[in-house]
Amino acid sequence: MAPRIGVVTFPGTLDDQDAARAVCLGGAEPVHLWHASADLKSVDGVILPGGFSYGDYLRAGALAALSPVMTAVREAADRGLPVLGICNGFQVLCEAHLLPGTLMRNEQRRFHCSVQELVVESIDTVWTCDFKPDQRILIPAKHGEGNYVASTDELAALEANNQVVFRYVRNPNGSEHDIAGVTNETGNVVGLMPHPEHAVEDLTSGGTDGLGFISSVRRFLSVHV
Repeated sequence: MAPRIGVVTFPGTLDDQDAARAVCLGGAEPVHLWHASADLKSVDGVILPGGFSYGDYLRAGALAALSPVMTAVREAADRGLPVLGICNGFQVLCEAHLLPGTLMRNEQRRFHCSVQELVVESIDTVWTCDFKPDQRILIPAKHGEGNYVASTDELAALEANNQVVFRYVRNPNGSEHDIAGVTNETGNVVGLMPHPEHAVEDLTSGGTDGLGFISSVRRFLSVHV
């Protein structure tokens, strides 16, 4: 039976349908989750997609982090549920304190849109276990607040604990240590700024490296569920 992956929609979410399609193409079943409901519908994993939840008012992801669905996601993540935050979803995870650090305005103060080459720094997560160490992948990125910032102690801990999951080959936004994505200490929660859901078909995205996220979570769930 295909795993069921929930895709959350917040007010202002843009990429929920793209994420659902990526889940389908990766051989899993997408399940729609609504921001105002704490019912996760017994899903096997959750994706927080990109967009501009609540118009990015206050701080990007700050209001979405207070929504009922995030209360449920936080509790489920603490029990080991796989959670992936993409772009705005990464911001939400940081604001919800499921991941360390925060995302600030790009160093150049401009919205950035390009296909980014990433280095896979860690395969010890639910969402990257099907990649190879140091593998280079091409993933589109589009964001205005993708500059990853953390305290000196947080950065040292991330490096020491192998929690940096992806690094930019060419840093587009000023992120410290070229960080494009990180994980929590247990490896079930991952956030990244680039959009793997836009790298799932050769015809439309120029590559399928994004499917590795879905094959990874399927591989993990096939063993652990």
